[in-house]
Amino acid sequence: MFVDHVKIYVKGGDGGDGMVAFRREKYIAYGGPAGGDGGQGANVVFIVDEGLRTLMDFRYQRHFKAPRGEHGGSKNMHGKNATDVVVKVPPGTIVTDAEDGSIIADLVEHGQTAIIAKGGRGGRGNSRFATPSNPAPELSEKGEPGANKEINLELKVLADAGLVGFPSVGKSTLLSVVSAAKPKIADYHFTTLVPNLGMVETDDHRGFVLADLPGLIEGAHQGIGLGHQFLRHIERTRVIIHVVDMSGLEGREPFEDFLTINEELEQYNLRLTERPQIIVANKMDMPEAEENLKVFKEKLNDSNALIFPISALTRTGLDGLLHAVANLLETTPEFPMHEIEDEDKENSVLYKYDGEAELFKVARDDDGAFVLSGYTIERLFKMTDFNFDQSVRKFARQLRAMGVDDELRKRGAKDGDTVRLLDFEFDFVD
Repeated sequence: MFVDHVKIYVKGGDGGDGMVAFRREKYIAYGGPAGGDGGQGANVVFIVDEGLRTLMDFRYQRHFKAPRGEHGGSKNMHGKNATDVVVKVPPGTIVTDAEDGSIIADLVEHGQTAIIAKGGRGGRGNSRFATPSNPAPELSEKGEPGANKEINLELKVLADAGLVGFPSVGKSTLLSVVSAAKPKIADYHFTTLVPNLGMVETDDHRGFVLADLPGLIEGAHQGIGLGHQFLRHIERTRVIIHVVDMSGLEGREPFEDFLTINEELEQYNLRLTERPQIIVANKMDMPEAEENLKVFKEKLNDSNALIFPISALTRTGLDGLLHAVANLLETTPEFPMHEIEDEDKENSVLYKYDGEAELFKVARDDDGAFVLSGYTIERLFKMTDFNFDQSVRKFARQLRAMGVDDELRKRGAKDGDTVRLLDFEFDFVD
């Protein structure tokens, strides 16, 4: 089964908690704070494995949670950092955020890695908070929560050249005779339901990867037929091989077929029109093919068009076609799917900075309580150890510095009003 689109959930590991501890040794007075820091939470890391061809494994495991860091110990012992969770994906995988559709990573080369969900940092132990005015603080931090999100994985087949055309024009037959691939071939439409790849070598020992892609029909850019299941895979190819049935046995006019397919490519993605295109006039062994080809050339009226009459069934005209494809690939650059400005693109992944995270938001609940939310304030809350008074006072100072108190007053909060943050409630004190 070929799987090329899945949604999964990933979560980085939480950081380990810092510890409140004091040095207690015989004959040593005033030992002072000795609480260690927590360890770093693990990341969820994707790595490209060229041995994989589909996203099938993600059908059976859709949740990936990295382990948390070890808690800090006494005697200033640092908690152990957690080991990253490494997930293998096939080359050609695009990772996008399921919520806003933004691209997290485009993974194409074997061994390429990307951190998809970052682990949280470890909380600080009480020895970190010692000051001359407070040499023995009962104050520590809990570990930072790891990032969590739902992501979409989309596989777009990596091939140098792709065969496009209506169903039953001979794409699978052509792939089977020029490579060792064994696609399903039968006399009915949509025989090919998944992309097939074959390694092609010319007689002068130049090689390239050829993809036989599912048949296209009018309206495919809107999802009709195999629609987007086909079109997403043509995006990575550098040369388009447009196979046209010159026999007319299907009752269609070859030139109209040609225009329809090109229109679908343009409607799906304008950048597909930038790719060089080779026209393959297939089934030239049939009686009406020669006349149809003559009419096709007259209507096309393009002296620069690369047209190769062949018969995939009788294997005639293939050498010239393969040489032309190899020549084009030598001079055609790769077409980036996404504009990435990065000095070292060889083994790197782009991470975009979208501005500072929102500090907090204030809303009113149905019962009149004030509700606080926002990434920063929730992160501070989760990292506060409410078992110690000093930690509670520190959290209150942080809220005041962020402007939470002032904003609540503006919203009409009075002494004793209920304020909610996540699953907890506390009273507003003016």
